Amino acid sequence: MWIVYALLSSVFAAFTSILAKVGIDGVNSNLATAIRTAVVLVMAWGMVFITGTQSGIAEIGKKSWLFLVLSGLATGASWLCYYKAMGMAPVSKVAPIDKLSIVFTLIFAFVFLHETASAKSIIGGILIAAGTLVMVL
Repeated sequence: MWIVYALLSSVFAAFTSILAKVGIDGVNSNLATAIRTAVVLVMAWGMVFITGTQSGIAEIGKKSWLFLVLSGLATGASWLCYYKAMGMAPVSKVAPIDKLSIVFTLIFAFVFLHETASAKSIIGGILIAAGTLVMVL
């Protein structure tokens, strides 16, 4: 079932790029990011309350809080940079570079989480990086 959610995530991310490019026309990139973030915030908290999982907040440990906050800051920085880039360049150039996050994630998972770097993941990462270069240059 996880692969269905992963594929849906990919489709929604693609729509995010297209919709953002149209929506950012004539709008400051920081303002556009703030609007998008507000919508995501309402949607995420809506899901928490719809599923009745709000009581789990009290059970979150300090380490989890720290890393969730840091993750949120990284997401915010990513979105701010993404929207700035979208305002300056075609989505067909920005989106592939943004997807280099896959390569960086593989590297960071190996370095920081000590995950195994299989031959498949290394080859896949190289192909993604090469494909990004082909699409952007």
